[in-house]
Amino acid sequence: MADDFPDTITQKIGVLLRRETEARVLAPVIEALAEVFGRDLVLAAVKTAIVDLARAQGAKMAAEYGNGAADFLTTLQFWLKDDALEIDVLEQSDTRLDFNVTRCRYAEMYRALGIEELGAVFSCNRDFALIEGFNPAARLSREKTILEGADCCTFRYDFSKTQKK
Repeated sequence: MADDFPDTITQKIGVLLRRETEARVLAPVIEALAEVFGRDLVLAAVKTAIVDLARAQGAKMAAEYGNGAADFLTTLQFWLKDDALEIDVLEQSDTRLDFNVTRCRYAEMYRALGIEELGAVFSCNRDFALIEGFNPAARLSREKTILEGADCCTFRYDFSKTQKK
């Protein structure tokens, strides 16, 4: 059924506005469910659902844009919309895409809403599943994030073991 109604909202409004809208709805729902079922159980279910969504989103992006390093860089336009991220690209090749996020308005928004922990669930925790769906052979390593209090987020993508579709 979901395929009958394609999800194009990210392309229209960008990821930042989408995440804020989702957070303003999901945060109170999660808190209400946590009071009934327990916070750990509810957060575990939410994390699983969001990771599954991110993996599927990655696969859909790869089908539309390709699954190489340059293709993935092209998809970052949706996360960058409205100056949501400031990034410093350190390396870009057929097999590597390394960058630091030096400003993250997602982290700023989650902090302003008072939901930093949920911000990590709603955004940061998606990154590994997204690349897994985008290209199962690609690997992401990330040492730190702004939402955890670091000065930047380190994204290191390795596409060396992949074959282009």
